[in-house]
Parts: sequence; structure tokens; C-alpha cells
Amino acid sequence: MAMAGLYRRLLPSPPAIDFASSEGKQLFLEAIQGGTMEGFYRLISYFQTQSEPAYCGLASLSMVLNALAIDPGRKWKGPWRWFDESMLDCCEPLEKVKEKGISFGKLVCLAHCAGAKVEAFRTNQSSIDDFRKYLIRCSSSDNCHVISSYHRGIFKQVIISLDYLIHFSCFDLFNDVMQTGTGHFSPIGGYHAGRDMALILDVARFKYPPHWVPLSLLWEAMDSVDVATGQQRGFMLISRPHREPGLLYTLSCKHESWVGIARYLMEDVPNLVKSKDFKDIENVLSVVFKSLPSNFGEFIKWVAEVRRREDGDNSLSQEEKGRLAVKEEVLKQVQETGLFKHVVAFLSSVNSCCRNMPSLGHKDDLPDVAASVCCQGAEILAGKFGSSVRFCCRETCVKCLNTDGDNPTTVVSATVVDGSSQQGVDVLVPSSQMGDCGCGPSDCIGMYPAGNDILTVLLLALPTETWSGMKDEKLSKEIHDLVSTENLPTLLQEEVLHLRGQLHLLKRCQENKVDENLGAPQM
Repeated sequence: MAMAGLYRRLLPSPPAIDFASSEGKQLFLEAIQGGTMEGFYRLISYFQTQSEPAYCGLASLSMVLNALAIDPGRKWKGPWRWFDESMLDCCEPLEKVKEKGISFGKLVCLAHCAGAKVEAFRTNQSSIDDFRKYLIRCSSSDNCHVISSYHRGIFKQVIISLDYLIHFSCFDLFNDVMQTGTGHFSPIGGYHAGRDMALILDVARFKYPPHWVPLSLLWEAMDSVDVATGQQRGFMLISRPHREPGLLYTLSCKHESWVGIARYLMEDVPNLVKSKDFKDIENVLSVVFKSLPSNFGEFIKWVAEVRRREDGDNSLSQEEKGRLAVKEEVLKQVQETGLFKHVVAFLSSVNSCCRNMPSLGHKDDLPDVAASVCCQGAEILAGKFGSSVRFCCRETCVKCLNTDGDNPTTVVSATVVDGSSQQGVDVLVPSSQMGDCGCGPSDCIGMYPAGNDILTVLLLALPTETWSGMKDEKLSKEIHDLVSTENLPTLLQEEVLHLRGQLHLLKRCQENKVDENLGAPQM
């Protein structure tokens, strides 16, 4: 007999109230009159069903990001930029999420990485009264949404009767049922003040419809421990940032070494600064850079724009030109800082003296850098990023486009293959205007984002207190003047503050001992 499988589940009521029931509709109308359903309309417009049993976190986040109209800055399919679960991969490979789900801390990381403003609270860092205030605030507007991480068992949503399994002669189904998890993520669609109830927009719509639950029970469901991480569950408030996210640089916590790198930058560097007797700026850079962890190049990345290559069409859209111009301006501003000149001089001396330094993972050969980016871009465009399918770059060509009298644009075109098919991919490369960029690969070396400016930006992003405690007061003032963000141009200042915010988030994750291995299945 073929396995019957499962077709939805009966919503346990009580404690939940089906949104589409008579009582659920009445609660909805009363909540509208109370003014605490303002966020519902945006959310319901982008309501989606998780595409994999373990994608509840990704589905909840992509739904909220689209409801907030946050631009992902990269194409989803065709010409459209749109958040999809397959694009939320900057903090954990999708195949791992597909297998085991995602932890609370990782989902917070993803939201930051996607460009949202995030306030995250585990239940041991908040209270039910605070949660209620936050929920009322977000439910009364359409520019803030709440995602809850909770245990389904409190709502009696994990019980499958033995009689059911016997009826369908499917004892083997038990394991599948258990693997669908007790932990879950879903957005909160609204609040009913009179009944003190929250509306859960359950992204596992193949299981349960949207439903109202008592806020006290929702808090109890959140106030539980994820056994895999040892951490409390909780909730996060997600809203649009006051400014755009990182334009040219970003930090990545996808590589498992990020914990050690973050600890080095936030803890070890300040200790080194206090303990050493430095002679000059180069000596400071030498101590800081030569102790960098070996996988440092996986930690900070420059943000590339990748597009499918259209036959015979080398033109850039106005949007592409605009985004590229902003990236180029950020790069130019980095290269005009006094700190950049010191970094360039130091790295030149390192290369000439053949002293060992950890690799940044960014080769100074533009085609090699772009080949790697093209492969990643092809995986994303094909919806296979993080999967076992691997793309390789068969050939690359660096060229300069000069259309409509604009400044030349550096484009690396590549043909990428995955064994059964091939596609053309372009990488639009921001280049500074500090020199003339010809049309050969060697003409552009050093003009695009590379080790010099990446290290410069990272030093600027370190907290100002990093350099406190330096023994030589004159040198201390000199380094503070070099790393101060007060006099930076606006674009670069925002870029640096964005990276600094990411560093603080990583430090917070580290201090809270967020499990960077995947937690228990969250469905």
C-alpha cells in the first residue's frame, strides 16, 4: 500500500481560533476598529507558504522583507528584484537550512544581511508586558512587523494520534511527522486588545491556517528553550532602515570561522593595542594585520552586481548605472582617506620584503576575482545557490563599456557551466576615477575593490574604543585622527557605520553564545 502522507492538520481549538471562522472574523473586525491591524494588509499581500518543511524562518523573513518594500539589490527572476527564500543565504548554506532548519540567531543575522533594521529579544531579555507593547506598536503601523519563534506544543499543534497512524497503516510516517519539528517561526499579523490575542500568519499553510492565540500562551510558547542551542526562543521586530544597507562592503557569517575572526577584531585587537609599544602607524598595521586569522578573506566581501548576459546587448539600465555610480563614489572616498595611504604603503612594503601575511582571499587579478563571483552569481540566478550543484567558469573577458558618453564601465563577462548547461554572466565592477582605466585586465588592477580598500574600511569600522589605551599619546592621537568617522564624506560614513553595526551584532551573537551550528528544526 502506498504511503498516504498527510493532508493538512486539524487546528486544535481551543486554544487557537481559526482566522476564517465566525469567531475569528469577529475578532478581526474588532481589531480593525481598535487600530491594531494596520500591519496586516501589507503582510497579507505578501503572505507565502514555506517551500520546504524546514524553511519557516526563511519564508517568514522573505514575507516581511517584501511587505516592507526593502529592495534586495539583486534580481530574483527575469528583470525582477524580489525577496525569495532561495536568496536568503548569506548566513547559512540553504542545503543546511533545508535539512535542519535555522536558529533564532541565524535568522536575525539574515535579516540584518538583507538590509532590514532588526531588534531581537529572547524571552529572558524581555517580558510579556514589553512584548505586548512592541506588538501593539507594530500592529498599529505598516512599517514594522514581528516574527515570533515559538514551540508548537503549547498550542497542541504537534500531536498525531496513534489511531491515525494505525488507520493509514503508516508507522513509518512517524519519523516524518517528528522531523517536521516543534519549533516554528511565523509573522504576527495583528493584535486584539480586548481579548489580548495575537494573529499568527502561519507560513506552514499546508499544516494550519492563520489563527488567533492568547498572548499569554504565545509568550509561554516563546519562553521555551531550543534544545539544540540551549538558548531561549523569542521575537524580533523588523522594519525598514533609515538608510540603505551596505553599498559596497558587507560582512559574512556564512563561513564557520566568523566567530574566531569577530573575536579577534573585537577583543584581541584592543588587547594588542594596549600591550604593545608601537613606533609608528606602520608598526600598528603590521601587528594588527599579521595576526589576522587565516580565513579572514571569507569574512569581509565587496558587494558585486551580477546579471545574465543578453545576446548583443551590452547596455546598462539607468538603475544599473545609478547603483554602479554610488559604489564607485564609495570606493573613491575610501581611497582618498589618509588611512588608505598608510595601508597601501604598508602592504607594498610587505610584498617587497616577502613577509608573510594571511591571505585576504581577494586576488589582485580581476578576472580571477570575477570568475568566482560569476560562478556564485550563476548559482543564484539559477536558484541553486548553496546546493550540491557546482558551477565553474569556462572563460572570462574583461572589457570596458563606454555608452552614451558616460564614463567607461568595467564589465567582466563569463561563460559559466554546470555540467549540463551554460549561461553568460556579467559582473559590473565599480572602479575608482583616481587613474585612467584602459580596456585590458592590467589597466584596471588596483582600481576595483581589493585588499587595500577592504582593509582600510575594516579598520574604520572597528569601534573607536579599539584604539584606546595606546601607550604613545602622540601616536594614539594620530591613529584616532585616521580612523575617526566624523569628517568622512556622508556615503563613506554610512558605509562604515553599517559595517560597525554588523560587527556589534556579531559580538552580541558571540556573547550570547548563539549556536552557529543549526538549531533544532524550526518549521
